[in-house]
Order: sequence, then structure tokens, then C-alpha cells
Amino acid sequence: MMRTTLLLGALTGLLMVFGQVLGGSQGVTIALIFAIVMNFGAYWFSDKIVLRMYGAREVTEAEAPKLHRIVHNLALGARIPMPKVYIIPGESPNAFATGRNPQNAAVAVTEGLMRMMDERELTGVLAHELSHVQNRDILISTIAATIAGAIVYIANMAQWAAIFGGFRRDDNEGSSGLSLLFMAILAPLAAGIIQMAISRTREFAADETGARMCGDPMALASALRKLGFASQRLPMDASPQTAHMFIVNPLTAGGIAKLFSTHPPLEERIARLEAMTGRRA
Repeated sequence: MMRTTLLLGALTGLLMVFGQVLGGSQGVTIALIFAIVMNFGAYWFSDKIVLRMYGAREVTEAEAPKLHRIVHNLALGARIPMPKVYIIPGESPNAFATGRNPQNAAVAVTEGLMRMMDERELTGVLAHELSHVQNRDILISTIAATIAGAIVYIANMAQWAAIFGGFRRDDNEGSSGLSLLFMAILAPLAAGIIQMAISRTREFAADETGARMCGDPMALASALRKLGFASQRLPMDASPQTAHMFIVNPLTAGGIAKLFSTHPPLEERIARLEAMTGRRA
């Protein structure tokens, strides 16, 4: 938790530095107000937006009895409220949790995941997602995503300002324009790296907590191994801005792109789970 707090602080600090370069002390104030407004909107409405984005449909206990039973038992054991349960249409196997707090949480799984996993593996996946709810990772990832989004948005404005207004004959104004352009290029990259670090940290924590929650680390390890193969063969039509929410990266990535993935390498996640029991799945 301390590492995540420091990373969030670094992301906020980067936003303030960007505001300072862009508009001095007034720029800092505007940047912070901008981030607060975005965070307020994300806090209250991000769950509804994301669920609608992927066409998720809330299902009743009568419609999906096994899914409801597993979620109910896990929530009961974790002493958190029963979240709403959704199914996402599509063959690509994946899952995510959303909601601003445990009292307003939802867990969503794809049709492909339901078909691919046996009950033991499905329990491991759902335990991972409920761990995000229990650890309040949803709020943390939402704040990180909105601050990073604010930095990218301001960077785009700064880039155009530098190109069209920064290169004048006056040396000071010219160097100011170069500073803006330099920040416009580097700030989004730095924000993405910090956001990636936050997401990776929380994924490791959710794997460990989820394994303990269901009492079967090998179930989650087995599920992750299946997801690793299937997600590459059946990539999901997902937005990069929400990719960090899923249990595995829904986007295909190869080569250098893997270095900037929002998820830790599956091999390392599986190895950590295997180490909890001292054997291989």
C-alpha cells in the first residue's frame, strides 16, 4: 500500500510540474482543479460507463446460479457485501471488477471465460476480482487513470501551444516553447509508466489475496495459464484506457510493448502462486 501511495503521489506531482511549466502558479491550480473534477466524475460514474462500454448485462441468480453461488460464498468469506454480477458477451475469456467501494461493486465475466473455466478455476478468477473490491483497488486505479488522463489531455494542448505559439524570435519565448514541447512528449510517457507500476503492484496483491480468499492458489494459477493462451488467440476489442481493469491484458502485445503492459508477466504471477504451495500447477 505504501508503494502505491508513493506512486500516486508521483503521478500527482507530475501533474503539478506540468501545470507549473504550462502556466506558472496558476497552471498548477488549474491542473489540480481539472484532475479533481475528472476524479469526481470517475468516482461516481466510471462503473456504469465501463459496464455499458462492454455491453455487460446484469444477471440474476436464476439466470446464472453457479456464478452467483461462487460470488456469494467468496463475498461471505471475505466479509464484504455481495457485488452485482454481470456477463459480457464475447468469446475472449476475461473478467474485471468495478465500483467506487465494496457497497457499490460489480464483477463482470465474459461468456468465453464461463465456457473455458471449470468451477475451481472460475472460483480462483472471481476471488482475484473480489480481492480488488476488498482492497479498494478500483478506486486507486480510477484515480490513477483519471490523473494520467488529465496529464495526457494537457500534454496535447501544450504540444499545439508549443508548435504554434512557442517558437518566436525572442530567445526566452523560444526556449519556453521548447520546454513545453519537451514536457508534452515526456510527461504522458512518465504518467503511463507510473500508472503501469500502480496496476502491476495491485495485480500481484490481488493474486495473493485472491489465492488466500479461495484457499486454492493453484486454481488461480491454472486459470491464469489458460487465460495466457486464450487471450492471445482471442484478443478482446477493448479500450487501452480500461485494459488495466481486466485480470489479464485484453490487448495483444509483443516485443517492446510487453515492457509497458499494465499487467505483470503471467509467468511471474503463476510462479508466485506456485510458490505459495511449493509445487507446480
